[in-house]
Amino acid sequence: MSRWLPWVAVLLPVAEFCGILLMTDWIGGWQTFALILLTGTAGFWMARTQGRKIWADARRQLLSGEMPGRALLDGLCVLAGGLLLALPGFLTDLLGLVLLLPPARPFFRMFLFGLLERAFRAGRFTIRRW
Repeated sequence: MSRWLPWVAVLLPVAEFCGILLMTDWIGGWQTFALILLTGTAGFWMARTQGRKIWADARRQLLSGEMPGRALLDGLCVLAGGLLLALPGFLTDLLGLVLLLPPARPFFRMFLFGLLERAFRAGRFTIRRW
């Protein structure tokens, strides 16, 4: 993972900037600015409502004696989606919106589960007490 992270850190802002410039050419500067603000506001609202639903689901699972594994992974998806929507740009907004949509979350949940499973098996993931 660490090999491609610097590339993403460089290429993503460049792609976002090009996308903003293209959108500015297509619909105008103020409309692009308004669209970026609208997606950020809508994303914040969606992340808040989805986060509350997931929190209630995790709490219900804990009270019934179950481990809230699915709810925790869904919470990570919602957190990542909200953070991506807070970033200016259209690519991050699109990915953030997809992460916030409940029908798309099982795919990302399986992906996160696979990452965590590989980290546990390889011994790269440890839990320490404070």
